[in-house]
Amino acid sequence: MGNVSVLTFFTLSGINYTMQHRIILFSLTLLYYAIVWIVNVVVILTIIVDRKLHEAMYIFLCNLCINGLYGTAGFYPKFLNDLLSPFHFVSYAGCLLQSFVIHSSSGSELSILAVMALDRYVAICRPLEYHSVMTTRRISLLVAFSWLLPFYCMFINTLAIVQLKLCGSHIPKLYCSNALIDKLACSKSIANTAIVYFNIGIYILHLLFLLWTYTYLIKTCLTSKHGRKKFMNTCVPHLVSLISYCFAVLFDLMYTRYGSNMLSQSLKNFLAIEFLILPPVINPLVYGLKLTRIRDRILGFIQGQKESV
Repeated sequence: MGNVSVLTFFTLSGINYTMQHRIILFSLTLLYYAIVWIVNVVVILTIIVDRKLHEAMYIFLCNLCINGLYGTAGFYPKFLNDLLSPFHFVSYAGCLLQSFVIHSSSGSELSILAVMALDRYVAICRPLEYHSVMTTRRISLLVAFSWLLPFYCMFINTLAIVQLKLCGSHIPKLYCSNALIDKLACSKSIANTAIVYFNIGIYILHLLFLLWTYTYLIKTCLTSKHGRKKFMNTCVPHLVSLISYCFAVLFDLMYTRYGSNMLSQSLKNFLAIEFLILPPVINPLVYGLKLTRIRDRILGFIQGQKESV
C-alpha cells in the first residue's frame, strides 16, 4: 500500500453493532432519510410552483434545501448499505467522490447562509435600494457563487489528495474524509497543507461576514418596533439555521480532534454525522413554519387536497 496507484479501496469503521441492532438502525435511518427528502422537496416545490415566491430570499432558501438533499445523498445510501453488509469497503474513487459531495455540501451551506444574510441586510438596512441591489442578475451571480466556490475549494483539495502516496487504507469514520485520507499519507504534502489553510481562510471570512452582518442587523432592528418585527419574521429562521450549522461543524471538528481517543463509539458516530442529521431537517422545517408565505402556501395546498377528496 505504499503507493496510491495500487490502492483500490478503503475500509470504514464505526458500525460495531449486532445484526439485530443494525436492522433497527437501518429502519430508523431509512425513515429519517425519507423525512429529509419529504420536508425539503415540499419547500422546493412550493417555491418553484408559486411565482409569487420567486424572490431572492425564497430562491436562496430553495438552494439551501437542494443543498441539503445533495449532501445527504453523499452519506445515507452508502450508510444504509453498510448497515446490512458485514464488510465496509469503499473504492478509492468512490471514497474521493463521497468526501467531495459531503464537504462541498457543507461549504455550500455556509456560502448560501452568507448570501441569505446579505439579502436580509439589504432588505432591512437599505429597503429603498433593495430592488435595485438585488436584481435578477445579481441573485443569479450569488447563487452561482454559493455553489461554485465550495466546488472549487473541494476540487483543488481533492486534486492534492490524489497526488499523495498512501501507507494505509483504514479510515476510522462512517464516511470518507479528505482530512483522514491525508493522515494516511506516507509523508506530509506542503501543497495540500497550503490548500487546506486556504480553504479554511475562505470560510473564516464567511463567518466574519455573517458576524458583522448580524451585529449590524440587530443594532438596526432594535431602534424600531417595525424593525424588530421584520427581524423576528425573516432573520430568526436564518439565525436558527446558522446556529445549527455552526454546532454541527463544531461537533465534526471535535470528532476529528478527539474522536479516536476518549469517546464511546456511539458518541463518536454522532459527532461525525451530526451535520448530516439536524440541518437538512431543521432548515426546511424552521423556514416552512416561520415564513408566513411558505406556510400559508403549504397549508392551502393541503386543505385543497382534503376538500377535493
